Amino acid sequence: MGHGLLALVGVAEQDASQAAEELARRLVNLRVFPDQAGRMNRSLLEAGGSLGVVSQFTLYGDTRQGRRPFFGRAASPERAEPLVGELAAAAAALGVPVVTGRFGAMMDVELVNAGPVTLLLDTEKAF
Repeated sequence: MGHGLLALVGVAEQDASQAAEELARRLVNLRVFPDQAGRMNRSLLEAGGSLGVVSQFTLYGDTRQGRRPFFGRAASPERAEPLVGELAAAAAALGVPVVTGRFGAMMDVELVNAGPVTLLLDTEKAF
């Protein structure tokens, strides 16, 4: 995909289309790319990068009890797949080239983290 952002996307059972659209807006406008002074001040749109969208239900793995993660808050594949697609489509409609993984597939994803900057975005704003 080249220069840009890689979004590992977890979908919760209660998520809806508005969450996908909001997350797309936040991702393409997030000011994390350096300006001429080297400050994180430019968005994906301004930097001319791509957005990679990869579904990642394991982000909802709850490990607070026991040794085996509990994935009960993650949306079912039938619910999650359309929402991940809506996120990708909404970002593309905002003018960003979008690449996606294959939903539900076992994939090897390589990342070169220039920064390093890793952020957690939550449409429920729980943190």
